[in-house]
Amino acid sequence: MTQSILYEVLPTASKKFVAVVTLNRPDKLNGLTLEMCRSLDAQLRQWELDDSIALVVLNGTGERAFCAGGDLHSLYRSMEENVSGRPWENRYAREFFAVEYCLDYYIHMYSKPILCWATGFVMGGGVGLMQGASHRVVTETTRWAMPEITIGIFPDVGGTWMLDRLPGGVGRFLAFTGAQLTAADCRYLGLADYYLHHKEWQEVMQEIQAQPWSDVRADNDIRLHQLLRQLEPAPLAPGPVQLHHFEISATCEGPDFNAICASVARWADSDDPWLARAGQTFVHGSPGSARLSFALQQRAKGLSLARVFQMEYTVALQCTVMGDFKEGVRALLVDKDREPKWHPATVAGASDEWVQRFFVAPWPETEIHPLADLGP
Repeated sequence: MTQSILYEVLPTASKKFVAVVTLNRPDKLNGLTLEMCRSLDAQLRQWELDDSIALVVLNGTGERAFCAGGDLHSLYRSMEENVSGRPWENRYAREFFAVEYCLDYYIHMYSKPILCWATGFVMGGGVGLMQGASHRVVTETTRWAMPEITIGIFPDVGGTWMLDRLPGGVGRFLAFTGAQLTAADCRYLGLADYYLHHKEWQEVMQEIQAQPWSDVRADNDIRLHQLLRQLEPAPLAPGPVQLHHFEISATCEGPDFNAICASVARWADSDDPWLARAGQTFVHGSPGSARLSFALQQRAKGLSLARVFQMEYTVALQCTVMGDFKEGVRALLVDKDREPKWHPATVAGASDEWVQRFFVAPWPETEIHPLADLGP
């Protein structure tokens, strides 16, 4: 049986080693399973305590994707089996989200450099892994997106924290439209740190192995930065978000959810193909997901990363029994009819009053938050 995640430790010019993680489910676009998240968390913790490991590299098998999301089929089965109507009764979902979110948070806090080679599709759970890395590389094949509106959930894995910090309404735009970003826009928005050609992977790894890494994190950060910067080609031409940033800001900024939705929907008839695709995705997506993303980004202002993960965990569990998550996965991945029946079916139905129920803690009152250990 093929291993879904591979680990390798390579020698360098010094007595230090570089640890390499390869997500190895190319037929599933390297989507994350619960077992993969558990394994990676445990391995990273082992390497963090190993003084011989100077840095970690994350990548995925094949050229199609670094990681295009999580194991939605298993989550769907868990929602089918949980007939209680109570999210806390879904043991698989509560464990999956807890393990994945803790892993993503841990990567943000890791004490050694982490290089993420984010080529091909980078979506959902893949974004969660990438965003915490200290050195994030995109290539000409990168297609970065948070397309959760198409399956009735919200951009999680810390996506709320990340999107809320993007300038000029871009965070709402990405959540509402699932728009795919190229390498240029990832760099423009600060979602990636370096741009390289995807065929330079072997050269990058050879250069990493040729370096005299030290015991000092700051020195290794600088050395890795200089190595990657020296390999970068000429500056990239502007991507579509940069080219449309004024219009995106004019449409998606502000506190009026209904007005923003109406304006984004009008893009579906735009003469600009990129804006038209964004508008059409929104029109066919879940109105409840749009409201959830809007409410989460509003509530995230001023919160720490740990608090945002904790808030997302509550909402994600509630999504397993309320809203459109189950129906969205059914329509896209199970029955594949691509005809989801959204509830609520309209933006008007996805009111501020409607969304409040998703923020109610689903665990017993006698228990603390399952992610309380992440921090304040």
